[in-house]
Amino acid sequence: MTSVDQVVLARALFGTSLGFHIIFASLGVGIPLMIVIAEIASIITKNKDYHIMAARWTKAFAVLLGVAIPSGTIVGVQLALLWPGFMEIVGQVISLPFQIEIYAFFLEALFMSIYVYAADRLSNIARLISVILVAFGASASAVLITDASAWMNTPAGFRLENGQVVDVDPWAAVFNPSFFTAATHVLLSAYATGAFAIGAVAAYKLLRNQASKLEKAFHQKALTLALIVGFLASFLTALNGHEAAQELHEYQPLKLAAAEGLFETMDYAPLAIGGFVDPETEEVKYGIEIPYMLSWLAEGRFDAEVKGLNEFPREYWPPAYTHTLFNLMVGIGSLLIVISAIGLFMFFFMKKPFPKWMLWLFVLCGPLAMVGIETGWIFSCSGRQPWTIYFMQTTDEAATTATGLGLVMVGFVSLYIVLGIAVILILLSFFKRRPLLKDLSTKGEIQ
Repeated sequence: MTSVDQVVLARALFGTSLGFHIIFASLGVGIPLMIVIAEIASIITKNKDYHIMAARWTKAFAVLLGVAIPSGTIVGVQLALLWPGFMEIVGQVISLPFQIEIYAFFLEALFMSIYVYAADRLSNIARLISVILVAFGASASAVLITDASAWMNTPAGFRLENGQVVDVDPWAAVFNPSFFTAATHVLLSAYATGAFAIGAVAAYKLLRNQASKLEKAFHQKALTLALIVGFLASFLTALNGHEAAQELHEYQPLKLAAAEGLFETMDYAPLAIGGFVDPETEEVKYGIEIPYMLSWLAEGRFDAEVKGLNEFPREYWPPAYTHTLFNLMVGIGSLLIVISAIGLFMFFFMKKPFPKWMLWLFVLCGPLAMVGIETGWIFSCSGRQPWTIYFMQTTDEAATTATGLGLVMVGFVSLYIVLGIAVILILLSFFKRRPLLKDLSTKGEIQ
């Protein structure tokens, strides 16, 4: 049996690695979609600004991909080393998505090479097809990796009998009950993150008084595209989140109860917004309750019965901060929808330049979207605790018995800090050496 401290260290190390990787992975899914949209806009409008956008965003994407790949490899290696009990079951039941993901990565890498190095020798349509395949490969990778996470939450395709895996059905495991909802949620949130990251940069550039008229027009176009994509992706993420809540009600009622700080099973269950869960007093302190709304979210009717935490043994309860994570995720998503909607209304209907305070809100949307991604993943994993595979294998049973993880964690955290700083410096250096005005003054080709 693994000690509690070792499990905590293993979770901390793996969570830190995944948290670092997920930033680059999300941008690696969201930015290619923005490049595709810019290429389409370039073909339709014949405006060279959109071609320049696509080319410059591709340079940034290539740098981010250079970190996403090794950090993803680290996560994969740690998955095997830190969770051997879990991987023993994974290898027998749900290895298929990991195998297919290799082909999705090859597709992305192959056409990324073609798009970057042969773009000036391709026709507009051939160039567009290349970047579409890059975006498809990136999205497919995200879907396939998400499948494993969905399976951990709603395991299917096998049984455990006397500790042995039996009755394996790989396709039932792949198409587990939460697969489609989880995959859609990850894609939409990544698209939103990529859009808001680009929008944040464009808004920041518009705030700089030294920008020329050509540059301001360019950044305004980029910001408009980002707001459109960001709003649509965020809005659809919210709709998908409602479906995810209904699946929690059906398949993971314990996680839903923890997310809402609901202790007693009840009809007409209220929705708790904000506040902090106190397990001792069994209440949400300083929260705002909306009567009946949790029952409506769970089943679409106000009198639906929602299970509370007290229906389950206390040792199975997720951490109390699960409620806070859930509120942060939902709150940030809602805020992004509101800000982008106001921005689009001001642009299309009021037709006035954005005031500085609005531009600063757009700048804030970039990091907010990343925080939303992080809190969403932490909520998904923490809300499943103490299980690695929901109600089938505990985290304690899955974890390694190796010691010395504290020193290893210090090493990896140091590595992530260095990589993060290096990415920022490389991007700043590249775009400083290749100023936007130089591209705008040429035919729009990035050398």
